[in-house]
Amino acid sequence: MQLELLSDQGQSASKLDVPETVFGREYNEDLVHQIVVAYQANARQGTRAQKDREQVRHSTKKPFKQKGTGNARAGMTSSPLWRGGGRIFPNLPDENFSQKINKKMYRAGMSAILSQLAREGRLAVVDSLKLESPKTKVLADKFKAMNLQSVMVIADEVDENLYLASRNLVNVLVVEPRYADPVSLVRFKKVLVTKGAIDKLKEMFA
Repeated sequence: MQLELLSDQGQSASKLDVPETVFGREYNEDLVHQIVVAYQANARQGTRAQKDREQVRHSTKKPFKQKGTGNARAGMTSSPLWRGGGRIFPNLPDENFSQKINKKMYRAGMSAILSQLAREGRLAVVDSLKLESPKTKVLADKFKAMNLQSVMVIADEVDENLYLASRNLVNVLVVEPRYADPVSLVRFKKVLVTKGAIDKLKEMFA
């Protein structure tokens, strides 16, 4: 399989041979959905907490007499039926939202996403992405020349200049292959991969 190799001006310079096992896999929507949901779930922190009727601050005094008022019987204001009362099944701070994904499934799902991006023309390759200085304007002008507004860059090595220049750009994400995640791959309109990162992606997902 071949991917287009872009020049610094965003023009298609030539074609680059890439492995079919990573960039030519059949798209599996159910598998991709599963790894995206699992990635988002594993990012959740179980830090929220609610109080049950024992923990809320309340008086143990009976709100009104048992009979004669026409109201339903009530023993104390901490009842979950009352405003300000405790929750019946409160969220606890030690909740675990993580989902397990097998390595084989994750590799297959990531390969399916990369393959679909290649088929849709949203995946391209560049020789390298190096900057002489950590200037955001320089990197922004480079992406503008390549007609890229929303782009995820997978570089074989993210040096300090590239990191500092890209962190303030909206809709731009620069990562190394090991930090590429399924949510970002799906979200960005264009994915730019350096030649050196192609080999690393092959080792990770082939």
